[in-house]
Amino acid sequence: MNNKIKAAVAGAVLASASVANAGITWDAGEWTVDMNGNVNAFAIFSDAKDSSGPVGGLAATQNTTNDKSGDSVSISTGLLPAWLGFTATTRQNDIDTSVTISFQPGMGGNQALTGGGNTENRQAFLTFGDKSWGSVKLGKDLGIFGSTAILNDMTLLGVGATGGTVGNGVNATGGSAGTTTTLGGIGTGYLYADWKGQIAYTTPNMNGFSATLGVTQPWNAVASDAQSAASTGTTDQPAFEGQVSFSWTGDFAGKVWGGFFSQEVQGLTTSNLEENANSFEVGVSTSIYNINLVAYGYSGEGVGTTGMLVNGFDDTGKARDSDGGYVQATYVIPMGTKLGVSYGVSKLDDTSNDTGNLVKENNRITVGAYHPLTKHLNLVAEYSAVESESHLSTQSDAEQDIFSVGAILFF
Repeated sequence: MNNKIKAAVAGAVLASASVANAGITWDAGEWTVDMNGNVNAFAIFSDAKDSSGPVGGLAATQNTTNDKSGDSVSISTGLLPAWLGFTATTRQNDIDTSVTISFQPGMGGNQALTGGGNTENRQAFLTFGDKSWGSVKLGKDLGIFGSTAILNDMTLLGVGATGGTVGNGVNATGGSAGTTTTLGGIGTGYLYADWKGQIAYTTPNMNGFSATLGVTQPWNAVASDAQSAASTGTTDQPAFEGQVSFSWTGDFAGKVWGGFFSQEVQGLTTSNLEENANSFEVGVSTSIYNINLVAYGYSGEGVGTTGMLVNGFDDTGKARDSDGGYVQATYVIPMGTKLGVSYGVSKLDDTSNDTGNLVKENNRITVGAYHPLTKHLNLVAEYSAVESESHLSTQSDAEQDIFSVGAILFF
């Protein structure tokens, strides 16, 4: 696999690689074409314990129109969508070039005559470069900030958290409305790197050290509280993202990384207020024998929680502070099954202007088992407990239990 799906798989199964080392490849003139991807499906059982939750909460709530039933079930994809990707590579004039396009067909859906889910196109980019001076990427791909955090999340092979409160338009067992996946650890430990247009440069590998710096498509910033989703900010400048990392091999292998995100946001209020959204991150992943440990943290101002720039500003345009992180431990037993536990939390501070039922904290604990039935096929079972806490002392926490079982097949 030569595109981002390879990186996603590698990051998710650091301690127990159980997938193919290459996709289906063939030569076409001067080009080598790689077709690769995955299909996954899970039976997801959710138990929402409360009838309401805070704005921005990720613990699903009960369906108040159906006798406040908190139980639900779905057959859906997990955090990683079903994937079909094509990468074509060639070397001409001492330059390596490639183009990648991928498709992500959805599997969820609970209504007749809708086709059973949405379809996404997450990648369409080209690269050119050489190992002596690095590479340049232009097009749509996984964002830079937060990318290594999600690629090290063990729930990438599973489900993790499923979504938020029904009042926020979220399907409690099939992921956010309008999407094809669940959330995994997004919003409970890290901000979503997302898929965005970008122009990025990556240095060559210099004895384990590498760096990526890019300009990316700026996101709109939605300012909201419990009363309204008031104003939307736009910008006439790109966002800036970067990441540096150092990797080492041996019996005690690992990687440390740090990254940043920065974007100017304009027009947050009718007075065209301008603010900056900034965030920093740091993480480490280490492996020794059959044990892998991951620790990650981020801190930001105006970047919000869960999705980049979601709830990052109040209705007056004042930035909210946010921070979070996760810790994770996995162990591969002799029969090849990877057992793991992960705890993550994402916090969002309120401002002096906030008076509504805004989320204060989303946290999640996940325990999972990932068994390589074959070189390409993994069986997965997970349990996650998600909790959303409000800034209002009069508002009780929302809690959700999630159990999922299924399989994921790579090729």
